[in-house]
Amino acid sequence: MSTTSHAQSGLTGAQAARRLADEGPNALPAGRRTPAGVLLIREMVHFFALLLWVAAGLALVAGMPQLALAIAVVVVLNGAFAFAQEYRADRAGQRLRELIPAEVKVVRDGRRTVVNAADLVTGDLVLLEAGDRISADLELAEVHGLAVNESMLTGESLACRPGEKATVFAGTFVVEGEAAAVVTATGSRTRLAAVAALTRSATRPPSSLARELGRVVKVIAAIALGVGVVFFGLSLLLGMEPSTGFLFAIGVTVALVPEGLLPTVTLSLARAAQRMAGQKALVRHLEAVETLGATTFICTDKTGTLTRNEMSVVRVWTPGGALDLADPVCAAEIMRSAVLSSTGRLVRADGRWKPVGDPMEVALHALALQAGSSEEGAVTRRLPFDPVRRRSSVIVDGVLHLKGAPDAVLPLCAAEQAEQAEQALQEMSRGGLRVLAVARRSVSVACAATGSSTGTAAQNAAGTAADVERDLTLLGLVGLEDPPRPDVAEAIGKCRRAGIKLAMITGDHPGTARAIAEKVGLLGSEELVVTGAELPVGDEALGELLDHDGAVIARATPEDKLRIARALRGRGHVVAMTGDGVNDGPALREADIGVAMGASGTDVAREAADLVLLDDHFATIVVAVELGRATYANIRRFLTYHLTDNVAELTPFAVWALSGGTIPLALTVLQVLALDIGTDLLPALALGAEPANPRTMDGPARTGSLVDRRLIRRVFGVLGPAEAAVEMAGFVAVLMLGGWTLGAEPSPALLAAASGTAFAAVVLGQLANAFACRSQTRPVGRAWWAGNPLLLWAVAVEAVLLLVVVGVPALSALLGGSFPPPAGWALAALAVPAVLAADALHKAIQDPKRGRPGHSPRTAAPCPLPGQGER
Repeated sequence: MSTTSHAQSGLTGAQAARRLADEGPNALPAGRRTPAGVLLIREMVHFFALLLWVAAGLALVAGMPQLALAIAVVVVLNGAFAFAQEYRADRAGQRLRELIPAEVKVVRDGRRTVVNAADLVTGDLVLLEAGDRISADLELAEVHGLAVNESMLTGESLACRPGEKATVFAGTFVVEGEAAAVVTATGSRTRLAAVAALTRSATRPPSSLARELGRVVKVIAAIALGVGVVFFGLSLLLGMEPSTGFLFAIGVTVALVPEGLLPTVTLSLARAAQRMAGQKALVRHLEAVETLGATTFICTDKTGTLTRNEMSVVRVWTPGGALDLADPVCAAEIMRSAVLSSTGRLVRADGRWKPVGDPMEVALHALALQAGSSEEGAVTRRLPFDPVRRRSSVIVDGVLHLKGAPDAVLPLCAAEQAEQAEQALQEMSRGGLRVLAVARRSVSVACAATGSSTGTAAQNAAGTAADVERDLTLLGLVGLEDPPRPDVAEAIGKCRRAGIKLAMITGDHPGTARAIAEKVGLLGSEELVVTGAELPVGDEALGELLDHDGAVIARATPEDKLRIARALRGRGHVVAMTGDGVNDGPALREADIGVAMGASGTDVAREAADLVLLDDHFATIVVAVELGRATYANIRRFLTYHLTDNVAELTPFAVWALSGGTIPLALTVLQVLALDIGTDLLPALALGAEPANPRTMDGPARTGSLVDRRLIRRVFGVLGPAEAAVEMAGFVAVLMLGGWTLGAEPSPALLAAASGTAFAAVVLGQLANAFACRSQTRPVGRAWWAGNPLLLWAVAVEAVLLLVVVGVPALSALLGGSFPPPAGWALAALAVPAVLAADALHKAIQDPKRGRPGHSPRTAAPCPLPGQGER
């Protein structure tokens, strides 16, 4: 690289040292890292965890250390598990620092030298060549066939060809040619740093699951505290000592706190995350599992997401007609000229073919290899591509081989050839192909050697082009494409059936973006295609413009993607934003669900995202959405299961209070705890693993309130009362069979036997309830028993635990019950048919048609197959 001019002599060492002292090192500002300890503490002190800590404290005050310890263990284990899942979150800014190279070639004191990238200062003269990562924002001073890949910042899939005086940015890299450039910005003043700042400023919104669970927990907490206060007052009215009544009220309050709900939610989400990972979708934040299911708008990138990010030659036209690429040999002549005028190659290394250089030129070389084209010959002169000529050429053995943009090449060919090529050119362009024209001519030795010895390389190339790039013979047109992924069209169709709107956001040319959108079926009926520069300034107007299915936004900047996510969220959408580059980081964090490419994406995108696609397939997003929807349905299932149990747990206290103490308490506080985090936990977890059914992706997502009127009606009007009725009937019956009369004080042994009966009734009722909760619409006999093997194992363990709790004397004495008598077991067993009958009657009343064989609420499809569960 020539650096003889005064402007390109570089700084002196003294100048560089002074500027480094003034400007500081060329390093991105370090983002504030959240210490691991703080992350762990957060998992221990969120609202639900605080509620349980208060419950543990109250249990300790009430003289129940076993209960306090059990609750504390639940909180700690749950917090530790959630912390382990999300430990690596929120590190996107740190990954950006890895994009800055360690060393850079510069000219200082008139000599070429290598310095640490952190020591670069404004005014430094940097020397670039193919393969270099650009370390600061630079203004190009001298260009030799330079090609720069800016996809990490702009999203543009093709390398750009900047000329002199153009700016190239930190974080991009050189794929071809060489250049000398002057540093214009370093460190925090670079464009890369601005993207990093956007990433840090964009905050991840709370998930709908977090908001809903917070609401549910607050309601439960209010009810528990309210009931505790009421029971304290009643205990005083019944003549209890104030201290005894206070401790009793604390016990009731603690009993009503759903200790098992927190681990059930966490483990259910973790189970879903594990299933997603098996489908090549890695969840980085557990709550993202449910958010995926609520997605209503997907903003997807084009390159690498809808397409493979692999250029390939798909059409070749010659004046003799289109060539059949099934027999590549027929394209040998045109591909030889195309490859000779290129520098990108497909290279064999370590037993694999690897691309080196511009992806477009690599694609040309790949077809040339198949065609058996020869690259032999003596290169006399190479005229590299520049943005003015828009073509490149090389002289080999007295023949000029040239390729370039058709509108830059065809005018240099014979008029009849140019006219003949126009129709083929239009057809290829309409198909979304990038088209190159290839031509050649014989040149004299004198022309081949022509070249000026002064001026820049671009000027030299322009001078020789006037002499040799003329009177060309057109060899033909080459059409290249970045092919869509084969499963994208089907995935888009599933999204639309699911009521999910789609938009393509890309840095590519609008014509290319439109063609790809049409090819995969994404472009909507309104055919809305706009560029980033054409987007409205205000978020409200922006949201109104894009709130349509199938919009295409081309030439989008990182700021555009961020604004789009905010605008769509402002219109009530749950937005999923896909991306793979540095430029996508801010938008991925701003969106409700950020989806990054795992194979081809950057570390920045992956760290900013909630979901990482390990295979980069757009279709994997649809699989993840389906699993997310199934998880939302599963959360409602085990909420129904837990709340039904709470009704049965509260009923003995309510009966005791309403009877004025004449009917003893059927359950103790420790028995309630045994139900919450003992017998009930495994069936609830099994319900959280219920598989999706075929109708999960039919129609919009069923989101909103987790505890709605339908669930409340089912829990408090059907399942809960059925279970509680058998519980209290069995308790009172055993007391009466033992000689007890209303208002009398039963013996401790009789009370323990009756209490064991009530406990057994609740557990058996919950066993039936587990199967009832698999479906909101189908009776248990219609929802296949073998559809969820985990549930069968869970209820079997629940039955064993029941026998252990009431059958082991030491344990039953600790909890406050004993083994029921035969009559008690018979009465408790009635809870199973009672719950199932109430459930079947309720489902038949709410929609009689659902009881008919083969009926589906949306279609006439057959009933779900085993293992498919129920939505």
